[in-house]
Amino acid sequence: MPIKKKPQVTPSPERRDELLATAAEVFAAQGYNATTVRRIADAAGMLAGSLYYHFDSKESMLDEILSTFLNELWEGYDAVLDAGLGPRETIEALVTESFREIDRHRAAVAIYQKEARHLAAQPRFQYLVESQEKFEKAWLGTLERGVADRTFRDDLDIRLTYRFVRDTVWVAASWYRPGGLHSPEEIARQYLSMVLDGIASRH
Repeated sequence: MPIKKKPQVTPSPERRDELLATAAEVFAAQGYNATTVRRIADAAGMLAGSLYYHFDSKESMLDEILSTFLNELWEGYDAVLDAGLGPRETIEALVTESFREIDRHRAAVAIYQKEARHLAAQPRFQYLVESQEKFEKAWLGTLERGVADRTFRDDLDIRLTYRFVRDTVWVAASWYRPGGLHSPEEIARQYLSMVLDGIASRH
């Protein structure tokens, strides 16, 4: 009598997303190298062997976490850069989009900040280098355009300004929590007010 095989059950996209969200939080908290598949499985409330039913390695999980974040980031950034806005409006829109991505992918942003430099040396994560180069070109180009048309001060150190804006925006992933008192748009407005208009009172 032939042995009946158990039917194959395809993991649902929703379950994959849940597991990736869990893995992202663990990677962000413990670091990629210190995180084991067992630790992710424990956080997800499942056996380590069951996790391999969904992903072949923790590297694959990290790859999907980072690529999903960057793909979504660039969808938003490209829409801003293609909109034909002035330099100040472009900076405002890029900053706002950045805070929205921190809201959507806080753990992925934290991982990116901690891990991107050494991951970029691996062929699988070469897209991190390409994304960084594209990111720098977009921001520096917008600042240069603003200086050229006198939207921004002509004595502005463009590269220093870029680094300041980049670092002060993305470090928000270390303290921002979705669902807090302020929406990402509100935080962006406050940030832009300080950067573009200053914090000193007007007399």
